[in-house]
Amino acid sequence: MQLDPCEADRMLEVIDKGSVSDAHPVPLLFVHGAWHGAWCWDEYFLSFFADRGYRALAVSLRGHGNSPTQKPLRWCSITDYVEDVASVARDLPTDPVVIGHSMGGYIVQKYLESHNATAGVLLASLPPQGALRFVGRLLRRVPWPLAKAMVTGNSLPCIGTPQLAREFFFSAGVPAADVARYSARLSNESQRITSEAMFLNLPRPERVKAPMLVLGAEIDRCFTHKEVHATARAYGTEAEIFPGMGHDMMLEPDWAAVAQRIDTWLGDRGL
Repeated sequence: MQLDPCEADRMLEVIDKGSVSDAHPVPLLFVHGAWHGAWCWDEYFLSFFADRGYRALAVSLRGHGNSPTQKPLRWCSITDYVEDVASVARDLPTDPVVIGHSMGGYIVQKYLESHNATAGVLLASLPPQGALRFVGRLLRRVPWPLAKAMVTGNSLPCIGTPQLAREFFFSAGVPAADVARYSARLSNESQRITSEAMFLNLPRPERVKAPMLVLGAEIDRCFTHKEVHATARAYGTEAEIFPGMGHDMMLEPDWAAVAQRIDTWLGDRGL
């Protein structure tokens, strides 16, 4: 049977673990970053939170993981990705806590501009000022692959080798075998959302009413400490930086410290 585009794009991969409890009555919805999928949360985080009485879900955005996309991935927009998050949230019994990493943090910020959520958590997130500086860093490191990506729409060569994945996403403490395994699961990313994240559709923090937790990594080579602190200020809070940690905070050896901080913050709010 042929599915129409709208119906097909709702058939998203969602990894769903645990269930809500009296201690934690609100589900957690995790949103991955560029080139990743729901798998990055499933390695450690989903089980951590499920074991502590949460319902924890991770969605693969359209064209990522096992989620289909009817339009070419290179033309998928922030509106498309926000709708992916919204389509999962609508099926939940209550407004979730939305947790986004990197580009997923950008998506969470845009989601919160127009959707209700109990709270938001940003991990190593794209700042409200946008991705222009990150793209500049990428340009200096891999100028030819990035130039080709602008023509072909294939950005995976910019980041998809173990060497480049290590450089941008992981600290020296992540074993080489794990870096190879994770980099093999990276996939292409939308060209359109890169332009939107640089300057065409930046976050609007003044529209966000949900309480926010902002966390960053000491040796993040995608977003600097200054950018993480700027994100926190935009949402009226203070950033917390985790020492010795790379950009993919949920996959670092000390991932449990990040998960525990989120757990404590949610618990303090009765979530």
